Amino acid sequence: IGPDPLSIDLLGNKSKAKETMKSVDVPTIPGSDGVVTDETHALTLAKEMGYPALLKASAGGGGRGIRIVHNDQQLIEGYHSAKAEAKACFGDDDLYLEKFLTGTRHIEFQILADNFGHVIHLGERDCSMQRRNQKVLEEAPSTALNPVLRKKMGDAAVKAAKAVGYKNTGTVEFLLDDQENFYFMEMNTRIQVEHPVTEMITGIDLIKQQLIIAAGQPLTYKQKDIDQDGHSIECRINAESPKHNFRPASGTVDYLHVPGGLGVRFDSALYQGYKVPSHYDSMLGKLIVHGTDRAEAIARMKNALHELAVEGIETNIEFQLQLLNHPDFVAGNYDTRFIDEKLVMSNAN
Repeated sequence: IGPDPLSIDLLGNKSKAKETMKSVDVPTIPGSDGVVTDETHALTLAKEMGYPALLKASAGGGGRGIRIVHNDQQLIEGYHSAKAEAKACFGDDDLYLEKFLTGTRHIEFQILADNFGHVIHLGERDCSMQRRNQKVLEEAPSTALNPVLRKKMGDAAVKAAKAVGYKNTGTVEFLLDDQENFYFMEMNTRIQVEHPVTEMITGIDLIKQQLIIAAGQPLTYKQKDIDQDGHSIECRINAESPKHNFRPASGTVDYLHVPGGLGVRFDSALYQGYKVPSHYDSMLGKLIVHGTDRAEAIARMKNALHELAVEGIETNIEFQLQLLNHPDFVAGNYDTRFIDEKLVMSNAN
């Protein structure tokens, strides 16, 4: 179930994927052609395109192997630390260099592709609410897209999937700047954590679609059949301490109460008595809501977060509520640096 190994291999190497996208005129972020060969090569490229720049692991993911650099000294230090981290995490220390774009939104499009060359997208998810390059909250549709831009980006996502002969479910990720320019970042060859947001606004069961495609059946949907109904938000519930720089938490779940009702969904394996280990990802579950519009979805999510009780370990529930109450989020006015530069720093102060 899922894409073929060749697609996974090609798209897993971010520098190769970028070259493929350039060959079919999908916009890409300015940067190196392929991997940087050494520290001197990286310095030369950075001076040509200007700082700030971004060093990224070719085989990376989950925010690892990434360094933002603002000058030569930071680049030299970041080059060696990113290579070491990439080698330790992915067994591959290749890096590539990109221009670091500020004030951007992280917009991704959900793809469905069968074995007969039919590819459609199910609309976008806005994943700009991130801390240290890791997603915290996702919503759909995005407040940053108008119908014309949505069509342009959706068409580019389909073109990207077709360029590699993609099959099954996948996600094409873009960065969007404040001038409505968008750039391919990567394509994820899997079902993603935030896929329920798309399920909630389209009514399409993505796991079911994975099985249908894997069974060799053609897509039952055409692009014109896809419609976004209402608004959906997902909050990732993590075992961590926002008061202590988001230090991962572990322990036993002494009490668990899960919210329910119209438009509320909680995806998790948690149960009362569950022992949360310290060795794995800190995510405990995903709280997802649907509303007739964004205001209703925000209100429903806040109610659900207040109702959700996970006792015995520290969680980020209160932090998610703080985020949802922030006037910039309510106005839909945020970018990928919002949490790190506004919310976390204001808490520290």
